[in-house]
Amino acid sequence: MKLKYTSIILSGTLLLLLASCKKELVKVNVNPNATQNPQPDYLLTGVIKNMADTYWGVEDNMGSSLLFVQNWSKIQYTDPDRYIFTNASFQGLWTTAYTKGVINLNQIIKLADAQANPNYKGVALVLRSWVFTLLTDQYGDVPYKQSINIDQYLTPAYDAQRDVYFALLDDLKAAQSSLDPSGKAILGDAIYSGNIASWKKFANSLRLRIALRIADREPDKAKQVLADIQAEGSGYISSNSEIAQLVYVDSPNQNPISNLFDTRDDYRISKTIVDQLFALNDPRLPVYATPTQDATPQTYVGVPNGLLVGDASSLGLTKTSKPGAYFRAPHAPAVIISYAEVLFDQAEAVARGFIAGNAADFYNQAVTASLQQYGIGNTAISTYINSAAVKYDASNYKKSIGNQKWIALFGQGLEAFAEWRRLDYPQLQPAVAGTLNGKIPVRFIYPGTEQSLNGASYKAAVANQGADVLTTKLWFDVN
Repeated sequence: MKLKYTSIILSGTLLLLLASCKKELVKVNVNPNATQNPQPDYLLTGVIKNMADTYWGVEDNMGSSLLFVQNWSKIQYTDPDRYIFTNASFQGLWTTAYTKGVINLNQIIKLADAQANPNYKGVALVLRSWVFTLLTDQYGDVPYKQSINIDQYLTPAYDAQRDVYFALLDDLKAAQSSLDPSGKAILGDAIYSGNIASWKKFANSLRLRIALRIADREPDKAKQVLADIQAEGSGYISSNSEIAQLVYVDSPNQNPISNLFDTRDDYRISKTIVDQLFALNDPRLPVYATPTQDATPQTYVGVPNGLLVGDASSLGLTKTSKPGAYFRAPHAPAVIISYAEVLFDQAEAVARGFIAGNAADFYNQAVTASLQQYGIGNTAISTYINSAAVKYDASNYKKSIGNQKWIALFGQGLEAFAEWRRLDYPQLQPAVAGTLNGKIPVRFIYPGTEQSLNGASYKAAVANQGADVLTTKLWFDVN
């Protein structure tokens, strides 16, 4: 009997010790640098900075999409310019979007509800919609529904691209209902400094972008979205002063392009766009390109995309043009949606019969806005938009808008890549020594981590969408 009681006492003591150890382990495993009560303003600033860095940075902009659309080119280490990638090459956008974008934006939405501040919720929904647009534009089918409840779904299913776009349009409509210029103030807004009226215009401009993304597949839905925007009444981004962008500051928070050029010199402006700017006598050429270090007959010399390493090197670092100083400046902005883009979109919406108006007028305003964005004067603008090669061609709106939009989106690799696939202009030639049998990439491949960590969902997505290769067309890419 004594032995029995002794065993009970020892067991109780062990349980108490284990409970105590568990409490101590919990304390030990708390990150002392992490706040236990996250604040929406700090989360908001962090999301904007992390996503802008990714959108405007090396891996998904300079090192891939800007090469695909032949804005930039490589003069050293040319494999990416020849479409040579691994399944780790496109990890950055995926990881940042989900772990530093979606998760933190979901947290802002929860905090907004708890603090009864719907403006935080509206802003978070707009940004989350932009993040998911970047994801589906590049990869196609992506986790959406289950990824916004990641605590419940550690291996989220992928949603079809059509369903993702439709869900984002619903989210943006909900964002408009939440955003109230006369409501509670928000802090931490590095884009519009808490101006909620501007966020409402940003939301509508993003709705317009997505409506056109689906227009070739779902024209009735696209037209209805634009009618809803018209009825809502907040309008679109309506001047260059309202561009949705993050303006960078000094190091270590400078523009990521500036940061790269501080230590590397392996990127040049593409010969494709230099030749086009010369052909149009485009006044943006001195903005987009830097004069060669050594004197050359043309002053601005682009590098053909996708040269072999030796052929690229033989052109000479000092006899080829870097991208313009404007884009390499520490404070250069990361543009999310420009006024020019919104005007081009409205021109296309008129041309498609989705809205009333004059497509040529919107087109001319778009070209003008792009030129003014870079400080081009009125006389040069008038000469340019009245030149025969620039005038709007109503018989082929995709050509006119596609070519000029491609120029206007210079530097915005991910958006330019999506629009080039959708509009099929300009008609680009594949990389000189490309490895895709005469084709240009039309999507990003999924990160290899998805195959190992979310294998069943990954396989289902591939079965639905097609082979996980650079040449598989996405749902929105019709032609």
